[in-house]
Amino acid sequence: MTEPAAGRRRPPTIHDVAREAGISRGTVSRVLNGGHNVSPEALKAVNAAIRKTGYVVNRHARSLVTQRSDSVAFLLTEPQDRFFEDPNFNLLLRGCTTALAKHDIPLLLMIAGTEEERRRIGRYITAGHVDGVLLVSSHTGNPMVERLREAGMPVVACGKPLGHADTAYVAADDRTGARQLVGHLLATGRRRIATITGPLDTPGGVDRLSGYRETLAEAGLAQDPALVAEGDYSRAGGEAAMTALLAGAPDLDAVFVASDLMADGALAALAKAGRRVPEDVAVGGFDDSTIAAATRPALTTVRQPWDRISSEMVRLLLALIAGEPPSSVILPTELVQRDSG
Repeated sequence: MTEPAAGRRRPPTIHDVAREAGISRGTVSRVLNGGHNVSPEALKAVNAAIRKTGYVVNRHARSLVTQRSDSVAFLLTEPQDRFFEDPNFNLLLRGCTTALAKHDIPLLLMIAGTEEERRRIGRYITAGHVDGVLLVSSHTGNPMVERLREAGMPVVACGKPLGHADTAYVAADDRTGARQLVGHLLATGRRRIATITGPLDTPGGVDRLSGYRETLAEAGLAQDPALVAEGDYSRAGGEAAMTALLAGAPDLDAVFVASDLMADGALAALAKAGRRVPEDVAVGGFDDSTIAAATRPALTTVRQPWDRISSEMVRLLLALIAGEPPSSVILPTELVQRDSG
């Protein structure tokens, strides 16, 4: 076996880790391949030895043994411009990356907003280049869920995928969040409360609209179609929907908007129409993204627990990859009161 050249330090090996930890090479190997059947003391010793020696896993060699790629895809099924416009996607990506880093697993960002992109990325994913998929933004009729499931690929969706009840997912409690916001508007004396929904082929769009309607019905207020406008989770969509609502129901005194980004657009439309916020029209959003505190006035909204959503998505996906059955998690929301209503 050739010795390293003079002055060049030999990279640490699994044998060095085992010697430093004072345990067998086999135990170190089990830790590196998922930590199954390893005591907490041994796991702690191996991790400390890895840090001290600077050992780096040879992913290619390990994948030949485990038949895994040791990587995960973050798949956004929206056009590319939405990824850069909507801060929620960046929050999810950052949270998932952080959660996976604790397991030394890299995350691959993939954007498939068109059918051609979905076919191409679907072929890549199902060819074994990743071990699982974190699926973000699944519209009704989106073929990616079924394609991935048919290929036996572990998938966890962000939000309850409509039409796929047996798919693992993590979601905020959209219905209750909407009820919190609309209930708050009612408590401040508003009675002509409009809403700008999310896309009604998405679970968030459907459940937030249901929460809005339920809360008005419980308050004894009639459902007025003129007070409902469908949006698309974009700023431009929120502005256009608010403009349409003002034209159809000029006496509205509040609006629940199903995302902060759309609410920012709604505030712009109200300003153009000469309506003061919150004096003339109260505005509430949903998400508590970075936009909410930056609007003028600052936006009253519903907070989604983005860090927990990300970490739970990763936890469920790693469980699926390990062979566990799919499960789902719904997380509570929180009303955040600011200056808009």
